[in-house]
Amino acid sequence: MMHLATIPNLVGGHLGGWRHKDAFDRSAMNLEAFIDMCQIAERGKLDAVFLADGNGVRDMHRPALFAANHPSARPAFFEPTTLLSAVAMVTKRIGIVATATSTFDAPWMVARRFASMDHISKGRAGWNLVTASNAGDALNFGLPEQSRDDRYARAQEFYEVVVKLWDSWADGAFVQDKATGQYLDPAKVKPIEHEGQYFKVKGPLNITPTQQGRPVVFMAGQSPPGMELAARYADALFGAGTTKQDCIDAYSNIKGRMARYSRSPDTLKILPGVSVFVGRTSTEAEELYEELQSLISPALGVHYLSKMLVHDLEGQPLDGPLPDDLAEETLGGSSLRRYILDMAKRDSLTIRQTYERTLPALGGPVFKGSAVQVADEMEDWWRSKAGDGFTIMAPVQPRGLRDFVDLVVPELQKRGVFRKEYESTTLRGHLGLPEAPSQWQPQPAARGAA
Repeated sequence: MMHLATIPNLVGGHLGGWRHKDAFDRSAMNLEAFIDMCQIAERGKLDAVFLADGNGVRDMHRPALFAANHPSARPAFFEPTTLLSAVAMVTKRIGIVATATSTFDAPWMVARRFASMDHISKGRAGWNLVTASNAGDALNFGLPEQSRDDRYARAQEFYEVVVKLWDSWADGAFVQDKATGQYLDPAKVKPIEHEGQYFKVKGPLNITPTQQGRPVVFMAGQSPPGMELAARYADALFGAGTTKQDCIDAYSNIKGRMARYSRSPDTLKILPGVSVFVGRTSTEAEELYEELQSLISPALGVHYLSKMLVHDLEGQPLDGPLPDDLAEETLGGSSLRRYILDMAKRDSLTIRQTYERTLPALGGPVFKGSAVQVADEMEDWWRSKAGDGFTIMAPVQPRGLRDFVDLVVPELQKRGVFRKEYESTTLRGHLGLPEAPSQWQPQPAARGAA
């Protein structure tokens, strides 16, 4: 069965999305609008909603881009676990996945926040483990910029500490027997006594195991260290390429690494991100696409392309080629950058043509057309093992997600490739993942059997 998540970003997934006539009038810190989006996603029986996050206000050195805002900027945004805990109270089945970085956060705090969110949602929480690469964000924590190797080494130990903390207590530890006066069983809790290169944590965590054992762990790494970390530990992975072949190659690469960690490929679900422009007809979808493209001025297009390429293109001829002297490697975002440079060179694109082709999905794949056309492409990618499903990014909200749920989801259901009803109450169940093992019950199928 195909798995579907969505990013309910209120400004939409297109650079001009928030300006469209069908977009929310006020998207900054709008709790009610965000709840509406999550309820739309639940109505569509999607596996999960996913919140990306940042640790600072970005692009202030690019005034035009900063003033216009863009989908990945988030200059004003709720702390994700706080927001999704509120969402958990007004939804019943859909999974809720939030980002927390191993670069700036502390394992204890992450373990506690996400275990709390898992309890509040009754087993629907997921943690998207990221390694922050934005140098400006580090300044908000009094830290220097870290190398990629340092970030991934820290992330591996960070994950290990969090999982140990989640496993602090055995099932049934809290007896709460009024007659005998026994509130808990001391034999069913253990300090973790972790001492490593980056962390020293005694434990135990002051939260019990959750309904799904522990939150589902998502990752988003596409670099070799990120792929290795996902193959070793992740339950699910966001994003895996910019074209169909990219996604097929990444899917095979990542799942091919799992055997060395004694993991079955089925225990990792890969959900590449795609932008969907859907209409009741292909003409309606094309009209939406063109309307949104018209909302991107050349100046804004150049500014955002400069951001993605980590190279200032202002002053360069719009109808000339990209400069030849773009550096090959920069810290962060290197796979997307390489894709854009390769595409521009291969197709002899001008700067204008490059941003026009790149910005509709901010560098990612685009599915565009009627519900049948979009479903055809989704099914083709899924059957070609480009992913176990998709992370849907709608260009303008709430129209984009509503149209996807009302038009595309029924078409996928008709084909028998997507659920008509939820069959599980937990995110782990939605994704078809095995129960999480623990130090108390190493065989996951035995958890809770007593």
